[in-house]
Amino acid sequence: MENLMRFRHNAMEVTSLSAFEGIRGGMNQNCKDVYFVRLLGVDDLLISDVEKMDKDMKERMNSGHVIYRRMLKLPLGCSPDEIIEYEGFYRTWLERNKEYVSTKVLADDMEYAALLGSGLKRVLDIYAESKTVSVSMEKNFIIKMLYWHDFLLKDLIKQWNPKQSVKIVLSNIEKKQEYLFACLLTCLGCDILLLQSERDISKEEEALGLSQKVIRGSFAKINFPDPEKKSVSEKNPASAPNPVSIARPVKAKKPASTIRSEAAGEAVSIARPVKAKRPSSEKEQEKSFEQLALLASSVVMIGIHDRKGDMIGTGSGIMIGRDGYILTNNHVASGGSFYSVRIEEDETVYSTDELIKYHPVLDLAVLRIERRLTPLPIYSGKKNLVRGQKVVAIGSPLGLFNSVSDGIISGFRKIDGVDMIQFTAPTSHGSSGGALLNMYGEVIGISTAGFDNAQNINLAVGYESIHPFIKGFT
Repeated sequence: MENLMRFRHNAMEVTSLSAFEGIRGGMNQNCKDVYFVRLLGVDDLLISDVEKMDKDMKERMNSGHVIYRRMLKLPLGCSPDEIIEYEGFYRTWLERNKEYVSTKVLADDMEYAALLGSGLKRVLDIYAESKTVSVSMEKNFIIKMLYWHDFLLKDLIKQWNPKQSVKIVLSNIEKKQEYLFACLLTCLGCDILLLQSERDISKEEEALGLSQKVIRGSFAKINFPDPEKKSVSEKNPASAPNPVSIARPVKAKKPASTIRSEAAGEAVSIARPVKAKRPSSEKEQEKSFEQLALLASSVVMIGIHDRKGDMIGTGSGIMIGRDGYILTNNHVASGGSFYSVRIEEDETVYSTDELIKYHPVLDLAVLRIERRLTPLPIYSGKKNLVRGQKVVAIGSPLGLFNSVSDGIISGFRKIDGVDMIQFTAPTSHGSSGGALLNMYGEVIGISTAGFDNAQNINLAVGYESIHPFIKGFT
């Protein structure tokens, strides 16, 4: 690590698109100059200048003078199988004291592996400066950095040379993780240009002092030419669009003999009931059904999207932490590349690929969106639940946003070693991840499964499993 290449950022001021295109960072005693620039706003010539830059840079790339790539949008997420694969790279990075890292596209180049490993450590330190980062958050942050790295550089990495000029152009960075990924690229020797036509980065990110800005004009929404196509008339096909509406899924029929999982339809078996303890006297004031229905503002509807941005299903979730944390079922989250989240009385649809934590056996998962939330209280277990106890379920069955239904606890089951609550409040496909409340407005479980072609026989993961799973997020 002693001879690891070093980088000096923004040694000169870059004042235009053409200046970024032409500047080449020098090297002196194993230290290379790199540039990190934000071009803010638009004018009448921006599109034509971007097209000219593409043409010029591709010609220079064909001549071997530069490595160049411009992207319209970073992908929002990877598949569950890829997450498992990148978890292995993350563990290897930890085992190597965060000094070296492997990836899917990285060959046996220890110098580059060391640069990438140290770059990850630097951006992780910046990420953790303004918030408490749990082990799960750190893991997911690193997985995202590595996935974006491989996605962006998979065709370029074999050409990498520490002295080579590498220029990467990204458009309209919105999230802090995207901005830190751009910073990571500078730690690999890349010059970075952010075309911020619609908005600038946040004040918090600007205060980090990582990049210099150039004002081109006023902010406006424009379609940058697709770097993979020749015609500027072809619209931006953004790899993962932000959806603005939730489609209603079609309910699939199942045999009467099967038990279904609300979003995915997995079959499970029913174990012998567990005897419930008798309750002690209740002193708190029970809420009315009307009062409980108001808690729907803390229950969300989740759209599940594939890599193309198409919606492949819907589910529900409950707010558990003010900093954007949402609890849902693992079977809701596991099939998606990214998610769209709707909140009652909020017109914004929040897109996210932040799958913070998941547990297939408990069938629980935590997502995160960029918004302050009003979490629901989780039942403490101070009194035992009993059969016949009144409950209220809130979720989005069949895409019907935040439907409220009432019923009773009808039994207690153990399925695959997990304690479940059987209840009669009606649910349907799409209710998975929704809240099961007692009459005091506390979450005693989240809906996870039910019987098709059976009358009001539904299951919820109990609060006993929820409490340890969400520790650190509330």
